[in-house]
Amino acid sequence: MARRYIWNFMIFMCLIGLILFGGQGGATTDSKKIGVVLLTREHQFFRELEEGLTNEAKKNNLKVQILFAEYSHNRQVLMVDDLIAKKVDALIISPCDSKAIGDTIEKANEADIPVFTVDIANLSDKGKVITHISSDNFEGGRQAGRLMADALKGKGKIVIINHPNITSCIDRVNGFRDVIKDYPSLQIVADIPAWGQRSRAMSIMEDLLLMMPDVKGVFAINEDSALGAARAIDAAGKTGKIIVVGYDATPEGRKAIESGKIYGEVIQYPKEIARLLIDAVCDYFDGKPVKPYIPVKVGVFTR
Repeated sequence: MARRYIWNFMIFMCLIGLILFGGQGGATTDSKKIGVVLLTREHQFFRELEEGLTNEAKKNNLKVQILFAEYSHNRQVLMVDDLIAKKVDALIISPCDSKAIGDTIEKANEADIPVFTVDIANLSDKGKVITHISSDNFEGGRQAGRLMADALKGKGKIVIINHPNITSCIDRVNGFRDVIKDYPSLQIVADIPAWGQRSRAMSIMEDLLLMMPDVKGVFAINEDSALGAARAIDAAGKTGKIIVVGYDATPEGRKAIESGKIYGEVIQYPKEIARLLIDAVCDYFDGKPVKPYIPVKVGVFTR
């Protein structure tokens, strides 16, 4: 009789466990809600990052809501505030402004919501971030510098089309300059922001071609900037005469490289970034240590 009682009790406890944990071993990620606010959906990089985050979250039983601020810091603040009010379990942010984002991250900290940054880091002295995950952008900038130096055979005037208020582009330009400084006959004659936007880069390049007709190279901090510059160069009949080096190497950029309009680009791997990011979120939920910075390797693509 006692044995039967013990046996029935054990079965009862097993059933309770299945009800409570759904047969998943009590995985801490079950039903966790993650709010994501990215820089833009305009760039292919962020569309691939969105796809990667969606797929990786599904694999790990996470619910994600992905929003896009479209370069607007104020819009991003409102989006994050709304996600905090909804009491999400974690936030992933790709800041529109690396220095201004600190106050918003601090709000999340005060609400006990962990914050992760992706692609673009927090440069403010405010706000605590669990980890930052991005391409190794300084090394990517160095690889872009080597592409430029090789293409120009170490000689010529270069312009940079920049996006100076976000860390990823700051690192790329610093890496690029780090290589170019070793070539005395390579001269950076202009560094102008186009804020990562194709139409602005095209307009800037049109002006540069008039003001500096002897420019031989353009380093564009992302692919949209490279494509905008290449369009202006092509319209001026100077394709092949001015070397364009970009960053991202999405399918559209690769076509431009194969056609000779862009010399080469640094490759990023947004889906690998997404995988490592969701892994870091899950590790945090499980109480495992998470490194404060997780860099992702980059490569190059040329004709």
